[in-house]
Amino acid sequence: MSIDFPSFISEKIRLELSGGHFLHGILIDKGSDILVVYDGKQYLYIPDFHVQSLSFHQIEEVEIDRPNESPILEQSEAISLRKVLYNAKGMFTEIFVTGQSLHGYITSIMNNYFVFYSPVYKTMCIPLQHLKWLTPYNEGQNPYGLSQQDLPLRPTNLTVARTFEEQLKKFTGKMVVFDTGKSRNKIGKLQTIDHNLVELVLANNETICLNLHHVKTVHFPNLQ
Repeated sequence: MSIDFPSFISEKIRLELSGGHFLHGILIDKGSDILVVYDGKQYLYIPDFHVQSLSFHQIEEVEIDRPNESPILEQSEAISLRKVLYNAKGMFTEIFVTGQSLHGYITSIMNNYFVFYSPVYKTMCIPLQHLKWLTPYNEGQNPYGLSQQDLPLRPTNLTVARTFEEQLKKFTGKMVVFDTGKSRNKIGKLQTIDHNLVELVLANNETICLNLHHVKTVHFPNLQ
């Protein structure tokens, strides 16, 4: 028996996501592959790929004020992750990936990844499968309190490929940073990509192979 999600719209929900993350909120909408939840402060757009469990009951002790405004990315038809990403394109957003929040805006949506511009990391490529949730900024709000002059909405000068693997191959022989450089083993010169294995030359000239499926973000230090 499938869950009758429409009957639970406007009810409190508890979500457990992959990576040990828990979210509480009010279920606003359910699309083909995404949930919209209001946590009392903001709307969260959550791909259901990462939902490990959910509960509609026994969370009455969680106090959440009902939203008095509609979602910024309100849909006139059934929503999906891809539709949400397209509607969020060019809008300041917070996304959660690699166990941390990233702030900026989406510039392109491709077959299995999207391009994100961050004032900290600049142009980033992020596989769709690793996006855990997205939250649009309120109108007039900018990341880090930057002005429009400091952070203008501008297209990236990255020539985008259809797939994440093809995009990385364009940077063979160049410096790349995977997963925001949290590990020294994820910063180096991209040597080759073959059968989802990425060969990376580290600072000490050691060579390491990474599984492309587990690369959550990449940005390019030499890309202006």
